[in-house]
Amino acid sequence: MRNIDEQSVTDAFISHLSECDSPRFKEILTSLVKHLHGFAREVRLTPDEWLNGIKFLTATGQLRDETRQEFILLSDTLGLSMLVVTMNEKRAKKDVTESTVLGPFYVANAPERSPGSNIAEGSSGLPLEVNITVRSTDGHPLAGAEVNAWQADDDGLYDVQRSKAGEYRARALMRTDASGRLNFHTVLPKAYPVPTDGPVGRMLMASGRHPWRPAHLHFMIRADGHETLVTHLFREGDPFLDSDVVFGVRSGLVVKMQDAQGTGVLCHDFVLQSNKACHDGTSGAMLNKSAE
Repeated sequence: MRNIDEQSVTDAFISHLSECDSPRFKEILTSLVKHLHGFAREVRLTPDEWLNGIKFLTATGQLRDETRQEFILLSDTLGLSMLVVTMNEKRAKKDVTESTVLGPFYVANAPERSPGSNIAEGSSGLPLEVNITVRSTDGHPLAGAEVNAWQADDDGLYDVQRSKAGEYRARALMRTDASGRLNFHTVLPKAYPVPTDGPVGRMLMASGRHPWRPAHLHFMIRADGHETLVTHLFREGDPFLDSDVVFGVRSGLVVKMQDAQGTGVLCHDFVLQSNKACHDGTSGAMLNKSAE
């Protein structure tokens, strides 16, 4: 096709997809390009702005290693990660624990610890005792459920952000007992800023946004016959609960983490969606794959 102008270029691109073998890929790419071209027309994108955008995306892609994924951070701070989570979470029952973003600091091979362990492993912070139960929607406890837990320390850093590679702190894989219960010890989470030394940080500053996440613990919970749950528990009273930079806070995930005497104690019941409900079409829970 010759003599392309700003209107015909979109149809020209779509016509090149006629031999695409995957209907779903064709659908996604067609919609993406329609919206992308429409965006450029709407804002009347200039060549300099286009080039700056290319440089921004290039720098974002280059900032990636075993401890950091800047593109995940970009998705999170643009609200895209949470949008995908909420679109795909159609819980069959209201008591199923809500999902939220996975975040960029999940580690697939966390060390396995026994119940009752102190997973802080020397991380700074006030002590926190965690008591959770994992059950199905019918009330039955889920014995042997895999519970991945991880968090930032008192300095607002995850273990993978520290200089000593392979030294796991405030991170562990544990399993529930026959009654679906799990007890472990860690440190009270504190609010922290997402990394601001890269292109996403510069974007946040340019747009007048703060980089803070409210204090939270991450959980990924797996049990046979049930959908994997990816979620957080947020610390009640945190000043950033209503302005989380990644839009991940949900009211049902905000919990008390200190008793009346100020002692760090967290008690919570997690309810998992059964696979059967999902396959019946009544639920569509998803594992947000925003891991490295």
